[in-house]
Amino acid sequence: VRVEPPLAAFSAWYEIFPRSFCSSSGEHGSFKACLPRLKDIADMGFDIVYLPPIHPIGTTNRKGKNNDPVAAPDDPGSPWAIGSSEGGHKSVHPDLGTMEDFHDFVQTARDLNLEIALDLAYQCSMDHPYVKDHPEWFKWRPDGTIQYAENPPKKYQDVVPFNFETEDWQALWDELKSVVFFWIDAGVKVFRVDNPHTKPFGFWEWLIRETHKEHPEVIFLSEAFTRPNVLNRLAKIGFSQSYTYFTWRNTKQELVQYMNGLVETEVSDFLRPNFWPNTPDILPEYLQIGGRPAYIIRLVLAATLSSNYGIYGPAYELAVNEAIPGTEEYLASEKYEIRSWDYNQPDSLRQYIADLNQIRRDNAALHQTGNVTFHQVDNDHLLFYVKKTRDLSNVLFIVVNLDPFHTQAGTVQVPMQELGLATNRSYLIYDLLSEDKYIWRGEYNYVELNPHINPVHVFRVHSRMRREADFDYYL
Repeated sequence: VRVEPPLAAFSAWYEIFPRSFCSSSGEHGSFKACLPRLKDIADMGFDIVYLPPIHPIGTTNRKGKNNDPVAAPDDPGSPWAIGSSEGGHKSVHPDLGTMEDFHDFVQTARDLNLEIALDLAYQCSMDHPYVKDHPEWFKWRPDGTIQYAENPPKKYQDVVPFNFETEDWQALWDELKSVVFFWIDAGVKVFRVDNPHTKPFGFWEWLIRETHKEHPEVIFLSEAFTRPNVLNRLAKIGFSQSYTYFTWRNTKQELVQYMNGLVETEVSDFLRPNFWPNTPDILPEYLQIGGRPAYIIRLVLAATLSSNYGIYGPAYELAVNEAIPGTEEYLASEKYEIRSWDYNQPDSLRQYIADLNQIRRDNAALHQTGNVTFHQVDNDHLLFYVKKTRDLSNVLFIVVNLDPFHTQAGTVQVPMQELGLATNRSYLIYDLLSEDKYIWRGEYNYVELNPHINPVHVFRVHSRMRREADFDYYL
């Protein structure tokens, strides 16, 4: 029996690039410059601040802006091209600060009830000390080169993979385990694992088991956008949470079918989903074209369907939707350049996100994923689902307009008997986002949602009200 911390079951993640926290555009940020932003992230109600790799970046085949295979002299490179003469996986980029600065960063976060998640990317730049000191850990061509890493259709010309089948595999595995223990000693208890499906299953099973022997509190999130059987296998061998296909499930039919597959099949026995509506790699078409309503819709779906969710923070908070034409990649991606974000924009989603995260914390029905049930509504653009605690002390009705452009209306069918509601009595529902109150009666009730005002209702049901006097009190 393995007992995991509560954060493995219920968490909200916010991703930032520390190098973008700078006083002027193009200047390299630092851990110290990030410290004030931690307070803002905590105030928005997040639990985990996720950092992409914070290590020195190689120069060989360095990527330029917008994933250009040829970098300009001042391009900082992708953080995932780990390693240079300045160090490797157990070093921090010198422009970010020192290890002491990182320790202060972790402690400041913890004082705010935030955990720091670190990207665990087992790959190297050609300039990584491992390449010179341990050439036996890589697969060399006859001409003395190494094939760069790929995760089709993506190509990583600035990165080379480890050869996990090397004859010196035990030394390689031990060294990679020591990377995890190094950052645990530095205060990191959460790891987002990059592309685990491109490494052997046996390695992850061994690494997670060895880590949990000494540090059972450590959480591993699997970032595996791959075939279902592979994604599921990674969950089975010990990952605490898993990325999913939620990012590309947009219609009512797609969402219902996908969620039922997660919570009503054997998958629920081993896979704990973490819903991300965007990542630095992925700006879905729905967000590109749907404007601010689309960002609210996907945020609420992620945060209420799944007990674990995350956002690539600045881009989501500011509803950034500029993509490279014909792709799902951000234009001027923060992966390849330093961005200076203006968090004080008047149309920022910051307060909306904060309100939603507070609703998540206040309502136990949102602290789990498997308690979702979908119910009838006579409009295919409207999604109606219920989340409830087993004792019915916390019951939520959630109605989402999946159309970010037009007002949609319909009649929802409330599962009265399932919720212990008498069919001949009225009951009060309270919209936790708008603070509006409604009195519904019976199982069929009308809803109308304008996406430009608020495309969702998150209703809490006051099921104990049985007398008319109760309505006067609540209203």
